[in-house]
Amino acid sequence: MEQGAAGLLVPRTELAGVAPGTAVGTERSVDVDVAAPAAGACPETWTVGARLTPVSGQTSGVVSLDAAAANTWVPVTGAQLVLPEAGVYEVVADVQGSIGWAAGVGNAIIDAQVFDVTAGVAVPMTSRRIILFTDQTATGTTGIQANASAAALYQVTGPRTIRVDGSWRTDVGTTFQKVVWAHNFRYRKVSD
Repeated sequence: MEQGAAGLLVPRTELAGVAPGTAVGTERSVDVDVAAPAAGACPETWTVGARLTPVSGQTSGVVSLDAAAANTWVPVTGAQLVLPEAGVYEVVADVQGSIGWAAGVGNAIIDAQVFDVTAGVAVPMTSRRIILFTDQTATGTTGIQANASAAALYQVTGPRTIRVDGSWRTDVGTTFQKVVWAHNFRYRKVSD
């Protein structure tokens, strides 16, 4: 405090400049730091800082597609996350697929996608073809494994549950041991 010609001056706080997005509240992903003054001091100015502390999460999972019908999206067990609040998220799915086949297979395919369970739609730009193998002259039994990554910025208006799905298809021939792994399925909030 300080005595001035007009009376006693005391520090005050003025809040201004709310960023776009969510209203001010506890759900904001920003931490505010205030530098404490020396003991007994009453400075005219205070040092205030803010830093983005984005919410994030990650998981993994696996599913066998052998019992699933062709061209059917199947949730990857364990590969489900909740985006906890409105905002823009970076969503990434590092996936692996495997498929085995007998002689004469044509277009042995494994696909993956990120699916928004809450909205009932695929997350845009996250569908990936993990495996496409064609060799109708192949003899005997064989198989293949391959990896893919899908990443996208995804804007939501409130909490959303998202997951990784897998699917398979074969145009000709018999396949088996069809599996999709989500080795690292993760999100990080990047903006309100």
